Amino acid sequence: MEPFFMMKLTQDLYRASLALLTDFYQLTMAYAYWKNGLADRKSVFHLFFRSNPFKGGYAVACGLEFVIDYLRNFSFHQSDLDFLSTIKSKAGNRLFEPEFLDYLAELQFSCDLDAIPEGTVVFPHEPLLRISGPVIQCQLLETPLLNMINFQTLIATKSARINISAMGEPVLEFGLRRAQGIDGGLSASRAAFIGGCASTSNVLAGKLFGIPVSGTHSHSWIMTFDTELEAFKAYANALPDNCIFLVDTYDSLEGVRNAIEVGRLLRENGKRMAGIRIDSGDLAYISQKARVLLDEAGFSDADIVASNNLDENLVRSLKNQDARITMWGIGTRLATAYDQPAIGGVYKMSAIEDGKGNWEYKIKLSEQTVKINNPGIQQVRRYYESGKIVADMIYDIKYGVSDRNTIFHPGDYTKRKLLDEQVLQSKDLLVPVFQTGKLTYDPPDIREIQAKVKDELNSLYAGIKRFENPHTYPVGLEQKLYDKKMELIFKLRQYENH
Repeated sequence: MEPFFMMKLTQDLYRASLALLTDFYQLTMAYAYWKNGLADRKSVFHLFFRSNPFKGGYAVACGLEFVIDYLRNFSFHQSDLDFLSTIKSKAGNRLFEPEFLDYLAELQFSCDLDAIPEGTVVFPHEPLLRISGPVIQCQLLETPLLNMINFQTLIATKSARINISAMGEPVLEFGLRRAQGIDGGLSASRAAFIGGCASTSNVLAGKLFGIPVSGTHSHSWIMTFDTELEAFKAYANALPDNCIFLVDTYDSLEGVRNAIEVGRLLRENGKRMAGIRIDSGDLAYISQKARVLLDEAGFSDADIVASNNLDENLVRSLKNQDARITMWGIGTRLATAYDQPAIGGVYKMSAIEDGKGNWEYKIKLSEQTVKINNPGIQQVRRYYESGKIVADMIYDIKYGVSDRNTIFHPGDYTKRKLLDEQVLQSKDLLVPVFQTGKLTYDPPDIREIQAKVKDELNSLYAGIKRFENPHTYPVGLEQKLYDKKMELIFKLRQYENH
């Protein structure tokens, strides 16, 4: 048999089964569940994060459509089982019995999955996904679900922050060349568009996800010719309706003058110069001088595109310097979430049935209060006032919501907030996606998700969206769920002391 690691990656990796896209301990636990007759014990897991990325006040949920596609096609192929059969124990024996591999061969996804729709603004401790079903399936899905939700949520949030700083001006994503591999590039382009970007340079992402693609030329095009002017003329001759000229190969302001000369030739032929791009130097100063030159030459409608390791903070700084930039090209710092490489999402069991079919609620204790997970079968209820979102309640669907309408901070039990349901409107955020393994949810178009992000951000108070020391949005446990959590903590602490 050809060694598994010798497969031609670009031809085979993403066409193969993805059932083994998991951490090894998920499989060893699955085997132990099966070996002990616990595989079909019903359980509940939640996927959530503990702190907002980028020291911000919110995150943007993203990645659900990837999860849907993964679960619709979840199965162990024969090549997966062949590989698992080669794994040895520490003693040199086959780690997995043939009967267990036969069990995996027949395994079909049969869980319930509820999720917060993509494009929703979300906050720490809220379940983005709730999955319930046989514990062996819930366990096997931990790593792939985290992989798909964590990264795209991170990038969608970064994109939203950059688009807020651009104040409505188009943001163009072109981070593919610096992205973390093939899938990282595709996922980043999708999530960046959902977060608010106008287009991507990633042509494959454009094909797969229906994202507008954009781009012009690089410095190598200019360097191919004897002069910059000659290069601009040749480009305009080839693509007269797509002319944004990169002007900083030699001297940026001289480059603007050359672009203007070619722009006049385009105009004489009934065409329009779309704009110029600046990729280095003092972007504020050059853009101001370029705007004057363009306007004096009659090109007041020409865009000035800026790039060069930009992020939300640099965009805001340039705006504060009165830069005359009208479009923003963002690459590395968006596609790689440059200043925070991961969102830190986790996936925790919160309930499991006992041998008699009764639910037992579970928590994991920690010396850090923030790491004690919430028990139960959770739902998130969002409260609104005058079109603004004002608070989120995490409640247990078995216990419901008490008349008190008080929420308790998940990580600081001294903090609580009273919600006046006489004034506030509300809705539950987690919606059914799969029921007993059958898809019941119709994923929205990517443009609908992008529009949802815009609406969601408009519903947030400005203080939550600021970059430095944002206001903390109120999220808390409903009274009965809070009481249950305290009961479990005290019970386990008492057990520890004995």
